Amino acid sequence: MSSSGFVLVPFLILLTVVGCVGRPLPSKLHDSDKQPLQTSRPYNIAHRGANGEFPEETTAAYVRAIEEGADFIETDILATKDGALICSHDVTLDLDNRTNIANFSQFADRKRTYEVQGVNMTGWFVVDFTLEELKLVRVNQRFSFRDQQYNGKFPIITFEEYISIALNAQRVVGIYPEIKNPVFINKHVKWSDGKKFEDKFVETLTKYGYKGSYMSKEWLKQPAFVQSFAPSSLTYTADLTDLPKILLIDDVTVRTEDTNQTYYDITSDSYLDFIRNYVVGIGPWKDTIVTTEDNYLNEVTDLVANAHARGLQVHPYTFRNENSFLHLNFHQDPYSEYDYWINKIGIDGLFTDFTGSFHDFQEWTSPLSSKN
Repeated sequence: MSSSGFVLVPFLILLTVVGCVGRPLPSKLHDSDKQPLQTSRPYNIAHRGANGEFPEETTAAYVRAIEEGADFIETDILATKDGALICSHDVTLDLDNRTNIANFSQFADRKRTYEVQGVNMTGWFVVDFTLEELKLVRVNQRFSFRDQQYNGKFPIITFEEYISIALNAQRVVGIYPEIKNPVFINKHVKWSDGKKFEDKFVETLTKYGYKGSYMSKEWLKQPAFVQSFAPSSLTYTADLTDLPKILLIDDVTVRTEDTNQTYYDITSDSYLDFIRNYVVGIGPWKDTIVTTEDNYLNEVTDLVANAHARGLQVHPYTFRNENSFLHLNFHQDPYSEYDYWINKIGIDGLFTDFTGSFHDFQEWTSPLSSKN
């Protein structure tokens, strides 16, 4: 792309941001004219949007991901002090310098230390700010080796603004929101009606018309997966919505925040037998599927086979183009990594920071036109 293209994009996206704030529910009059969600090849899940290019979980990142061919745009949902649901991966605003919160002298005294998943963390926490205050904050690129020119340009967006981006796309684009840190949020944020974080999460999806079991007509019209690392949040929301759910799986040594199980326990046959009654799939960390040693792939576990035997989808995370994230087996070639995971491991979708790269790979190797 020419340099002039990079000048135009932020301006156009800022217009999109303004248009999203406080907008009504999108019209459904022309839904039948939209290109449907592809379901014939693994899902291209834009991890926090196209955050390989733009700061994560911003309108810019999500618009770019849709332009680049994402099937789903993924986000993390947290809650503010006044109960608004926002898109943010971390409960702290200053981790990895991901926002410019430190520049606000009026917030200097808001630093706190809280226990998060058994660890004391100090910083500026989203639960100590109202939505109005957080709308002053701007998002930065998390990784210093990625493009820094968009730092400080884009605001934190709400769950509803994120949904509007998907619904206003020119084709059917799914959403993939995570119930993030529910134990922490339910401890520090209280709603006047006495409801829980999970209730508010599902209420927002319902407000915007998201419903239906996996692959149902209703679901295909507005596709959505509900994801969480907390098993109890998924079992709880099973009584609130029939939307398909994905249990995220961390390193096997890590414990769940809610049930205090190790993810090794979570990957056992007996637990998969249990959780299959509530979820349609799992979202494991890649190294939980294939173990590694000295940054080389080592042994393939039976996790994918066991999940598929129970009719569960497998959507691993996170695929990134940079050499520092690629196992040495792939010789610094992200396309080789895609080929391995899709054609040898047999996954059903993947979370990627580089939506365009994965889309290009799929069009080269499994073009949709050949499946029509």
